[in-house]
Amino acid sequence: MPELLEQPAFLLSIVALIGLLIGSLLNVVIYRLPIMMAHAWRRECREFLEQPLTKETAISLALPNSHCPHCSAPIRAWQNIPVLSFILLRGRCASCRAAISLRYPAIELITGALSLAAGTHFGFESMEIVGALIMIWCLIALTWIDIDTQLLPDSITLPLLWLGLLFNLNDLFTDITSAVVGAVAGYLTLWSVYWGFKLLSGKEGMGYGDFKLLAALGAWFGWQALPLIILLSSFVGALIGIILIVAGRQGREVHMPFGPYLAGAGLLCLFFGDTLISQYFNIVGM
Repeated sequence: MPELLEQPAFLLSIVALIGLLIGSLLNVVIYRLPIMMAHAWRRECREFLEQPLTKETAISLALPNSHCPHCSAPIRAWQNIPVLSFILLRGRCASCRAAISLRYPAIELITGALSLAAGTHFGFESMEIVGALIMIWCLIALTWIDIDTQLLPDSITLPLLWLGLLFNLNDLFTDITSAVVGAVAGYLTLWSVYWGFKLLSGKEGMGYGDFKLLAALGAWFGWQALPLIILLSSFVGALIGIILIVAGRQGREVHMPFGPYLAGAGLLCLFFGDTLISQYFNIVGM
């Protein structure tokens, strides 16, 4: 291991490659996890209402095997190499020549690039790199699932929260007291905003998944990061919302997913948290 630490270029290339492979896996998670959740909800509703269960096509992260959504042709191993297969296939299915969404290689590239950035920023001499990679991968999955479905699955947000507390038992990203207070304060902050908005307007302004994601970010970075995360995510979300409304791409009554903005603010805290938090506290005079 000491010999490997003396070869940072090799380690960074390995991390980037792992990031690309994880990006390919995240494409599967982003597509299939909401379907799996919908199947489970329908089954639970039928059981609760004592209705007969209907047979649905079984789906998991592993089965059925990957196939073209247009012609159902199976995707072979060489056609599933991150980014490279997209280039070799010229962005089209090998069987029916239907266009492959640019989103697939984009997510792979984003995951690989952020993984490489984590390796460069945190190095390989502590567990920080492990925690950083886990957070990056979870936030990428949550971002795209929320964009697609306006859902933030508990199966990702809750483990992310508990992992944040576990990593900070040794004060890895913040001290454990700040992590625990951050988790509680993160949840209660958006929970309070949710109920305040609902009591005043009679409408729901956000989902419970947003509470859990902010709680997870509080568990990773401590309560000190919460004002900055809320400020950044709210500002960017409001700005993009106004741009979409002015451009006619979205109506005023259409709900926007808030998870991507929380995730983006979380990534900023991961890489620049200490600097941003200290500047924020200097500005507000704390």
